[in-house]
Amino acid sequence: MAITIPLVLLLAGGLALLLRFKALGFGAAVVAALFGFYLAATDASGTVNQLVTAVTGALAGIGR
Repeated sequence: MAITIPLVLLLAGGLALLLRFKALGFGAAVVAALFGFYLAATDASGTVNQLVTAVTGALAGIGR
């Protein structure tokens, strides 16, 4: 049985941990989130999506 977790949930958890342990300030977190939203609206979004898909596919293949 495979358990899937959305990537956005993992990234949100990582961001929450960075904020919790003060490794990242609130202002920097807001800037990073806004950068993600603006990046999604550009032509680079397709390339970023393909890269993330390739990396997650490779990671999934390691466990087999």
